[in-house]
Amino acid sequence: MKVHLKRVAEPYCFEAENESGAITTIDASESIGGKNTGLRPMELVLAGLGGCAAIDILAILKKKRIDLSSFSIDLFAERKDVVPAAFESAHLVINISDQIDKNQVEKITQLVLDKYCSVSDSLSKEIKITFEINLQQ
Repeated sequence: MKVHLKRVAEPYCFEAENESGAITTIDASESIGGKNTGLRPMELVLAGLGGCAAIDILAILKKKRIDLSSFSIDLFAERKDVVPAAFESAHLVINISDQIDKNQVEKITQLVLDKYCSVSDSLSKEIKITFEINLQQ
């Protein structure tokens, strides 16, 4: 795996490009001199957790031949008030179409976070990761 990070504007605006050519913008908050033109690094970590969990959840559902009309995840995190301001907790709200059994999605999500999600496994075990399932009509 390789990612190229290039500063594209001062002081803290970067483009990160992967080997496939996909690009995302990274910036800092205005409170430290950034311009808020991209995701902050910790937002990318949180998005990575959500993306990894989403891919694994949807892959398992696909293997079970369960198609969904809608799927999204809202992610929330709390950070420590010291430097470094690492995550203390992360909470995933999984919004999913209501034609599926909620208990089944809960079991799959717990399995994903405990066993399959590479990002979850890469984060400190001190971070409390929780989730809830929100069935939508």
